[in-house]
Amino acid sequence: MSREPTDADRYPTLSAAGLAMLQQMREHPAAPIFRNASGNRLLADEVTALRGYEREIICARFEWTPDQPPPWLQAHVTEVFAQVPYYRAQAMPAAFTDIAPVHRGDLAADIARFVPDPVPLERMINFRTTGTTGHPLVLPSHPVVAARYLAHHKRALQRFGITLAHGRGQMGVMLLGMQQRCFTYVSVTPTMDESGLAKINLHPDDWRHPEDRARYIDQMQPEVIAGDPISFAALLELPVRHRPQALLSVSMALSPGLRQALAARFGCAVLDLYSMNEAGPLAVYDDAAGGHVLLQPRMYVEILGADGAPLPPGETGEITLSGGFNFCLPLLRYRTGDRGALAMAGDTPMIVGLQGRRPVRYLTADQQWINNIDLTHALAALPLSRYVVHQHSDGRVALSLPPAELGYSAEATRCLRAVLRGQPVDVIALQREDKVLQYSSDVAGSSSPPR
Repeated sequence: MSREPTDADRYPTLSAAGLAMLQQMREHPAAPIFRNASGNRLLADEVTALRGYEREIICARFEWTPDQPPPWLQAHVTEVFAQVPYYRAQAMPAAFTDIAPVHRGDLAADIARFVPDPVPLERMINFRTTGTTGHPLVLPSHPVVAARYLAHHKRALQRFGITLAHGRGQMGVMLLGMQQRCFTYVSVTPTMDESGLAKINLHPDDWRHPEDRARYIDQMQPEVIAGDPISFAALLELPVRHRPQALLSVSMALSPGLRQALAARFGCAVLDLYSMNEAGPLAVYDDAAGGHVLLQPRMYVEILGADGAPLPPGETGEITLSGGFNFCLPLLRYRTGDRGALAMAGDTPMIVGLQGRRPVRYLTADQQWINNIDLTHALAALPLSRYVVHQHSDGRVALSLPPAELGYSAEATRCLRAVLRGQPVDVIALQREDKVLQYSSDVAGSSSPPR
């Protein structure tokens, strides 16, 4: 847009009750400093369609098993090869398994080639992901795609007997971050009668008074609190009295110890979701089933070996995706970089032994922990195609850059030393050409908050 969006742009169907909810969240005496503005941008007919989509997803059955692809797969392949420039430039393979897999680096190189031609650009949303693989990525989306996440979260909650009930005048969802720099905002959810949604940052710098963090959560009483292991570890340190219906851990692997500590403290279900920006919520961990049970009936999952060939059920390999609900980015044999094996949980496929992305914390020179996302923000202004940050046990940090980008060494070192508050930084050449593990550390307690 050529002007700053207004609330009418951000919330096209906003009622007086929805406006009051926004004001309550923004203007509460204990409210944080909301540094950004965002909204659902949903039109009235889209809200109606989304309610139907939620009802369909919650009860939809999977049409495939680990050894039998879904009946809709060939139609998906045909459509993608006809509409997506990256695939249209290739000949249609004779068999599905002949399609060359792609990975995050392919998307990062030219994301526009993966967007179907029929997708209208007027209301497309583009957002940058921080990632963990050395490929910062701009992903195409749409207000309807963003709103579809809720349907799959509801499916996950329903598996544990939880049905969301909050609506008008109540806060439905609170999203937590724990970063030096975090996108924070308020919104409302039209399909939940404009219940409130707030993204807050638990870092003390985003609050007028540090004690307001617990006070705001207790006053808002969100029905569900979502976050990652780092923000949930921070939540455990606050004197919060409110007990939500559920905690949803997204984007990073949740350790069993932290999950148990959260459940004991808040007396509610703690759901460990396997989710990623490229595909949305994929699965939820079910201890009784013995794995992460899949959530998207229109997402086909393969397990590939190092040579790219499909592995039989029960064998561990790379999780690879085809399908999905983002019509701006239909996936076709997308290698996630995560690992696991396929099995069945009743009539639903699941991933066993998921080895996904774990949160990594870095120790600053003054012995404070910071989120790996803070390092991403620190380097975001530099035109780096990829990089690796590793912290040695003595605190010293090694930054690996591609040989062609070593000219940015001095500036990158300055950026990292600033966020790490003076920790020594060494720059070395990155030798690997393929996917890399972007963040790692040898410092005790870096892989998960100590419990």
